[in-house]
Amino acid sequence: MASSDESRDNRVLTIPNLLSVLRLLGVPLFVWLLIGPRPDGFAVQDVWAIVVLAVGGITDWLDGKLARLLDQYSRLGALLDPAVDRLYILAALVALAVRDVIPWWGVALLVGRDLVLGVCVLVLRRRGYGPFVVTYLGKAATFLLLYAFPLLLAGLGSGWFSDICRPLGYAFAVWGTGLYLYTGALYAAEFVLALRHPVRPGAATGPAPSGG
Repeated sequence: MASSDESRDNRVLTIPNLLSVLRLLGVPLFVWLLIGPRPDGFAVQDVWAIVVLAVGGITDWLDGKLARLLDQYSRLGALLDPAVDRLYILAALVALAVRDVIPWWGVALLVGRDLVLGVCVLVLRRRGYGPFVVTYLGKAATFLLLYAFPLLLAGLGSGWFSDICRPLGYAFAVWGTGLYLYTGALYAAEFVLALRHPVRPGAATGPAPSGG
């Protein structure tokens, strides 16, 4: 018989999880708004894309807050929340590269980081570990990138507001990229440390090595 702690961990229908699903449903809408039919340059679709991204950012903060306040942590939430963050980053990166706002090599760098860590997670699971524990530093990197994207979109326009948003967007993008790669290196270091320990017995649902 499962313990009460295991029952809580296996919950699916929680308010934080519902908010994460709402964010997930916003990803295809966000992509369509960014690369769908439009006149040249900044358009009203970009405004709505910024709104969708802002709502995603608010619900990202809110689901973590509610998980703590309502004691509604779950394994699904621990997997879904960072996965949706990655999808928004991937969607924004590809869309902005298609529109020649950011270089494709930058997209390859950030996507490559996630692919490498994805392979690491698969190896860890085979050794009895769960996914990497999301850290505040990793969250900060994600937030920097997610703030950079609306600023870069606003910078596509003309006028004083776009002139302010453009350098701010690139600053957030540079700092976010640097921190994103740095936290990736920390996760990779945790992966190497885990490989030095014996394989953990039992199912691959235990806590991942901390750090990163």
